[in-house]
Amino acid sequence: MNSKEQKIQDFDPNGVGDISGGLFGLPFTVEESEVVVIPMPWEVTVSYSAGTAQGPQAIKDASPQLDLFEPGIKDAWKLGVAMEEISEEWAATSNALRDKAEAYISWLEAGSPEIGKAEFEKLPAEVTAKGKELLEWLKQKALTYLEQGKLVGVLGGDHSTPLGLMHALAEKHEEYGILQIDAHADLRDAYEGFEYSHASIMFNALKLPQVKKLVQVGIRDLCQAETELAEQSNGRVTIFYDATLKENMYAGDSWKKECKKIIAQLPQKVYISFDIDGLDPKLCPATGTPVPGGLEFEQANYLIKQLVKSGREIIGFDLCEVAPGDSEWNGNVGARVLMKLVNWMAVSQKKLEAQF
Repeated sequence: MNSKEQKIQDFDPNGVGDISGGLFGLPFTVEESEVVVIPMPWEVTVSYSAGTAQGPQAIKDASPQLDLFEPGIKDAWKLGVAMEEISEEWAATSNALRDKAEAYISWLEAGSPEIGKAEFEKLPAEVTAKGKELLEWLKQKALTYLEQGKLVGVLGGDHSTPLGLMHALAEKHEEYGILQIDAHADLRDAYEGFEYSHASIMFNALKLPQVKKLVQVGIRDLCQAETELAEQSNGRVTIFYDATLKENMYAGDSWKKECKKIIAQLPQKVYISFDIDGLDPKLCPATGTPVPGGLEFEQANYLIKQLVKSGREIIGFDLCEVAPGDSEWNGNVGARVLMKLVNWMAVSQKKLEAQF
């Protein structure tokens, strides 16, 4: 009997969560797991509130107290999911650059005065260089796991973090679509001068020719240039505004009908990019840039479930912008979203069985 089989035999899924164990209190190592979560403690370019770099730790700390039973999915906990160790090196780099970036953003907001101009004008290039390095680091790490037949998710950190995984998937798949749950469109070109800004993640994703479609859900805070980019994309970008979704439902449409419209826009292979601020901010109030409105937890889960039910494959995901704040609530919600993403991705890849 191999190590994983023995661990499954010995593990009690009804017992108290093991805080000394791995993600969700499970006993599996990265080597034994079907799904590997890569934590990215990075938030250099956040433009409102910081804290998302501590998101991976907050989610991991909260995860053992979740019950492991997943309605409709048989023995989901046996899949094998593990999270890599959080990189202290990248966390330290993020902290150092964040201090500089925060001062730079304040300088921009003050109208870019001559005082400090020589120093601040050099910073975007420094941050972009590190952002490129982070992209390549994550891309190679993700490719290593993908080539082993594992499924990969990224846990941010701010929303700039998963770009390396998107690049890795572009090498493994001829084409795929992105389902983005978010309050923001993130279609800005080098926002505030940072090429790899959290507000530029989807602008950068669209540079990948393999990304054939971007479908954005819950959007309720964006600029004119972002709307124009979507309108001029020849159908490559489709935005489902939060206000429009709500108005349709107020007029009598069901969420099921809205989900059907959303899913119809997506190709067979789908990457899910889940910014926690896509949810109603009461669910994760410490997130970097909260916006009133958004999806309820079960609305988001239902959308993902219906995506899988449609026969589409989830080839990867990210969960970003969870900040711990001053309570365990944010990490708690983040851990629950993460569990849903892991389980439904595994079902879509036929690594778990589900009854719809």
